Amino acid sequence: MKIDIFKMVGQNCVTVEDGSKVFDVVHPELAASRKVEIDFNHAKVFASPFFNAAFGRLLKDFSPTLLNSNLKIEHLSDVGKEILRRVIENAKDYYNNPATRKALDDILKEQSSGNDPK
Repeated sequence: MKIDIFKMVGQNCVTVEDGSKVFDVVHPELAASRKVEIDFNHAKVFASPFFNAAFGRLLKDFSPTLLNSNLKIEHLSDVGKEILRRVIENAKDYYNNPATRKALDDILKEQSSGNDPK
């Protein structure tokens, strides 16, 4: 399957909502052991919330090895590649390190309840 990001979300790849649209298409394809090609041609603006929602969450269910072999990213700018790289590294740590996951979950819980963890 080939996904044209520009057609799906436009030139701005920044929001969790848009990233979730991508995730909702990609996840079932990978779960069925099908290859997915994602084309970022004409996409210009990138932010980590988009990449976290679209790709970071995939590491909960799929190994990095499976993602490397079944997920192909094309035409992503250098800035986009760097953001994606950081998101993937953080997601690997989050899903593979229970201490990191607990610490981050605790911080997010405190922030969402209005308490500042400082």
